[in-house]
Amino acid sequence: MKSRKFTVLFVDDDPAIISSLKRIFFEDDNYQLLSAADGRTALILMARQRVDAALVDLKMPGMDGLALLQHINQDYPATRVIIITGHGGVAVAVQAMQNGAFDFLEKPFCPEVVRKRVAQLYENWFLQAENQFLRENKVGEFNFSELVGDSPPMRELKEMIVKIAPGEASVLVGGETGTGKELVARALHQHSERAARPFVPVDCAALNENVIESELFGHCRGAFTGALSERIGLFRAAQQGTLFLDEVGELSLGMQAKLLRSIQERQVRPLGGQLALPVDVRIIAATNRNLKEEVEAGRFREDLYYRLQVFTLQVPPLRQHLDDLPALIGNFIRRFASATAPRKFFSPAAMQCLRAYSWPGNIRELENVVRRALALSRNSELEPVDLPEHINCASPPAPVRSLTAVDSLAAHEHRAIVGALEKTGGNRRQAARLLGIGEATLYRKLRKYKH
Repeated sequence: MKSRKFTVLFVDDDPAIISSLKRIFFEDDNYQLLSAADGRTALILMARQRVDAALVDLKMPGMDGLALLQHINQDYPATRVIIITGHGGVAVAVQAMQNGAFDFLEKPFCPEVVRKRVAQLYENWFLQAENQFLRENKVGEFNFSELVGDSPPMRELKEMIVKIAPGEASVLVGGETGTGKELVARALHQHSERAARPFVPVDCAALNENVIESELFGHCRGAFTGALSERIGLFRAAQQGTLFLDEVGELSLGMQAKLLRSIQERQVRPLGGQLALPVDVRIIAATNRNLKEEVEAGRFREDLYYRLQVFTLQVPPLRQHLDDLPALIGNFIRRFASATAPRKFFSPAAMQCLRAYSWPGNIRELENVVRRALALSRNSELEPVDLPEHINCASPPAPVRSLTAVDSLAAHEHRAIVGALEKTGGNRRQAARLLGIGEATLYRKLRKYKH
């Protein structure tokens, strides 16, 4: 690999742009620079000489950037392509990344940003040769031990993970609360080239608005009252690894703007610091919200949405893959059962109750149900009576009594609160939003009903 220089090809029909790009790398002896004024000339050059990276203008006469990208992906898959756009906007650039581009730059571009983008490719260049064999042979050996299930929806999800994991593009993981979105993110990380580096999960919903900037970007000593020492922040903690932003839809618009800037510029500025620090992380985000609807409602930035959803994975709710119940339950029993106690199992009647339930809390709720049954039952065979009342389909119906109008209203309210908590897996903030009330109101009502 060291016997030749890292070859970069600039493709643009504007001579001034070509000249500007060459000036950025002119004094760097690590690079060999080539240029072409159109897509066809670029392909002729690539047929003669290996190209490691190509910076391609999106709008060119004849063969445009997307068409050239398609040819490069087909004939020269080892070449990383960065799309340069000043015309098509973010949406077209995202389409290019979905079609295999490594990244995109918007005109007018900052020379330092261009230098950092190419330097990132250069730093990974020496690893590509030794990793190529692993990448080509690893797909068939993917380990999905944590993602239990072989139903059609789960097989489709795993197939998408196999395709997406080896790349560098950001991924947006959608799905209801409790479906296992973090497990999907971990699978993407474990089967990427960053697997040996940190996987750093961030629960955006749990971070206080007053400290989230410090948590993500870090702070310098003395940046604010109580900042007695430096904090590197979660972005830098995930350096060369994966940063998992769980419940990213909970971020405020102001925080979204700061997050977007860090992702675009690949650098963070700690609170109280004067200099921006470079970061190299792959972003995987997750949400139980429909971010497209949030964008239309003005609650989520469109430009950040496009940055995050280069690829989208949707984790199915448990009710859509109930055929995986036996495997999931068996996995939980193995995890929770005592090594010295006899192995327990659910009776056919109990399994029938579990299959008949809608599982609003998804796999997280199932995990809690299995753990509870194993802890409370003294028998090796778990029966419907060992299940919670709302799941025990074999239990007799509750006696009907006449209620006053006031009692009926209170009972309805109580059921609505319990249902919301079950649907959100016990997340009170999300339950309050689902009910259309404030968190403080929900807490008062929970105390009222002694829940």
